[in-house]
Amino acid sequence: MSEAWIDIPGNPASRLLLIGDHASNRVPADIDLGIDPALLNEHVAIDIGVDPLGRALCAALDCPGILGGVSRLVTDLNREEDKPGLVPIASDGHAVPGNALDHAGREARIARFWRPYHARVAELIASGLPAMLISLHSFTPKLATSDEPRPWSIGILYNEDDRAARIAIPLLEAAGVATGDNQPYSGKVLNATMNLHGEGSGIPYLGIEVRQDLIGDEAGVARWAGILAPVIRATADALIG
Repeated sequence: MSEAWIDIPGNPASRLLLIGDHASNRVPADIDLGIDPALLNEHVAIDIGVDPLGRALCAALDCPGILGGVSRLVTDLNREEDKPGLVPIASDGHAVPGNALDHAGREARIARFWRPYHARVAELIASGLPAMLISLHSFTPKLATSDEPRPWSIGILYNEDDRAARIAIPLLEAAGVATGDNQPYSGKVLNATMNLHGEGSGIPYLGIEVRQDLIGDEAGVARWAGILAPVIRATADALIG
């Protein structure tokens, strides 16, 4: 057990591994971000609904999972280690003054959270040999810094490896789900964890973004777990048999 991640138990024989980088809004007691605590319940701090939905999907698919253990405002686990946004000084128009760190402070933050988290993901991949990864995130219906609404219920994101995406998108559309193909933003721009552990290992992955207002309560989580689990299973069956 680590403060950097939460393990969700499951059967490695499922050949699936679910990863939720932004599942937590926890800020360790010794870190002061200098923000209004109310922000910790908003999308700038956490992917709303990912923790319960991730657990529900792991249960439905009988697969293990790993969820990030700290808020993305503490350390954004879905960023490359050398990117400035890994320890964000601002997010969607909100300043994070406590993250104005010197080199040593930034390095300490990375060593405490980012490296152990990604080492754990790599360890699970090496030990369980999953044949497909599931990357789970949620997105806000509209950014505070934009007037443009996001009309999709689900987005499927990918970078160079679109094997799972090309199977899952038609399945979701056939189920009547408004599905974004590399929307609400492109996996070719923001795909750090899957680039490292999926594309870097040659493992296909299904990057799923769920609109947060659809999974903000227990009923919504149950509904979307019921929609997504069969799509994930069918995608995995088509890819890996």
